[in-house]
Amino acid sequence: MCKEKTSIGFGVGLIAGVVGGIIAGVLLAPKSGEESREKLKNAVCELAEKHSPSIQDAKKKAFESIDLLRYKLERQYKKFNNMLKSKKMQRAKELEGQAYHV
Repeated sequence: MCKEKTSIGFGVGLIAGVVGGIIAGVLLAPKSGEESREKLKNAVCELAEKHSPSIQDAKKKAFESIDLLRYKLERQYKKFNNMLKSKKMQRAKELEGQAYHV
């Protein structure tokens, strides 16, 4: 599972680096603003179309991980809450027992 997370992170980082490089290259090129914007738009659209399945897969895995984490956190919260209730109940019984012994 750890290698899978590393692979997803690497893939997302790689895509972000490529997009950032394209944007920087287009914006720093000695062309007019309109030409640069058109070239940037085309490059981003082409990149999105080319890598859409990979992006969708990474997005799906990210949402699955978030859902799993949410489930685990809710489960731990319920356990902790039940433990607190149990401790409070135990303490109340102790106090009740002490009241009868007085």
